[in-house]
Amino acid sequence: MKRRLFAAVLVIATIPAIAAAATKPFEKVGTYAAQFLKIGPSARAVGMGGAFTAVANDATSIYWNPAGIVEQTRTQVTLNNVVYPADIDVYFAAAIFNTPYLPGTFGISARALTMDPQEERTIYMPQGTRRFFDAGDMSFGLTYATFFTDRFSAGFTAHFLHMGLADKSVESLAFDFGLLYRIGIQGMRLGMIVQSLGGEVDFDDRSSKLPTLFKVGLSVDAYRSGAHALLASGEFQHPADNKERMNVGMEYVFNQFFMLRGGYNIGYDTQGVAGGAGFRLDTSQTSDIGFDYAWEDLGYLGTTHRFSLNFSY
Repeated sequence: MKRRLFAAVLVIATIPAIAAAATKPFEKVGTYAAQFLKIGPSARAVGMGGAFTAVANDATSIYWNPAGIVEQTRTQVTLNNVVYPADIDVYFAAAIFNTPYLPGTFGISARALTMDPQEERTIYMPQGTRRFFDAGDMSFGLTYATFFTDRFSAGFTAHFLHMGLADKSVESLAFDFGLLYRIGIQGMRLGMIVQSLGGEVDFDDRSSKLPTLFKVGLSVDAYRSGAHALLASGEFQHPADNKERMNVGMEYVFNQFFMLRGGYNIGYDTQGVAGGAGFRLDTSQTSDIGFDYAWEDLGYLGTTHRFSLNFSY
């Protein structure tokens, strides 16, 4: 039965990639809307090069793979800030919790991309009109995940999206669906997620699709002895609007207190090396607090910095 379930997970994980490969004759960079949905919000995951689909086991898993939130038996809250190039900031907040009345784990999340007001420019006044406009995006999500067996879990998130540009705004819905299978050998885990499934948005009578992304990944406990542990992870990505990519990363943990991370993004236009660190402190017998930082190289665009604060109780 376990072998059949594992085979079924593999088949489900490969169907979206096969279908997309058969229907995408060329890259469609710059033709899809809501690109903020592709910006990874959490320092821990990005510090590992974004290879987090099969690692997902905390509140930020709402973004990376909602099937992973079942790993938490306590309430957990996470606050995240991404300092992006061009004076752009991305904020992500989420909470996951269990209830005694319903099975499974629930989550709520909010995300926002903000920037400073921009000066309006026209063909006749390229230096600026002294009129300013705002632009930004946000989303609100509800998540549910549950175990189907002791090794297999699935999760689902529904997002409400709002995107604004000057005096125009559009709303839409997006959906994420993730699977996580614990193989049981050397801590190996197989994860899969389809992100940002949904309809189209229309700012100016020309419809644009959402940037649907398919990812499948594998993680393994590369080393574990005493106070030392080393986690290795890798994943394959198939975006709807770009070429295939890979992410690889590692996380070293000392005594469940200090974490050191590194990763690399393969096949991206700008992203390359990433790294980070974090620590966790017990604040009582049933609660703890953690802080994570990540740095990511974006080539000629500069660098990004991510800060995450996590509470568990």
